Amino acid sequence: MLENSTLRLRALEPEDIEWLYKWENDAKLWHLSNTTKPFSRYVLEQYILNSHLDICEYKQLRLMIELKKGKKEITVGCIDMFDFDPVNARAGLGLFITEEYRGKGIASEAIDLLINYSKNALHLHQLHCTITNDNVSSIKAFEKVGFVKSGERIHWVRKEDKWLDENFYQLIF
Repeated sequence: MLENSTLRLRALEPEDIEWLYKWENDAKLWHLSNTTKPFSRYVLEQYILNSHLDICEYKQLRLMIELKKGKKEITVGCIDMFDFDPVNARAGLGLFITEEYRGKGIASEAIDLLINYSKNALHLHQLHCTITNDNVSSIKAFEKVGFVKSGERIHWVRKEDKWLDENFYQLIF
């Protein structure tokens, strides 16, 4: 359910600390998660140690995206479910692909795997995400698997010295 012939979504492992430390502390990405300060290794280690908690309890789930290359897997990003709401059967979805693997269809494949998991294992009714208007590749990836733009927030995100509009997307099963 969490893999296909080219990708595998897997739980966090202690050795993922280096990836998370690099990604979470890249100030160029902070506008995506409303982060304003770096994360310590200790905080990220605690996050990994608690990642075994059930999504119903923790209200979020982060999975690492691995590209299958023969007998080897290469970590190429992560995908997150957040704001898990079992009463209303929905969750938010976030995605990060490392720069060298963008534009290869990995994002839409990973989203599709998480859609199947959301429908079949979690019995969700919908997924949602927000994407800034300058992130054309993410918009294409989410639209490719069926997400539909259902709203827009004007000048919602500040990125460096400019304001970006943020699009709200939904996929209703």
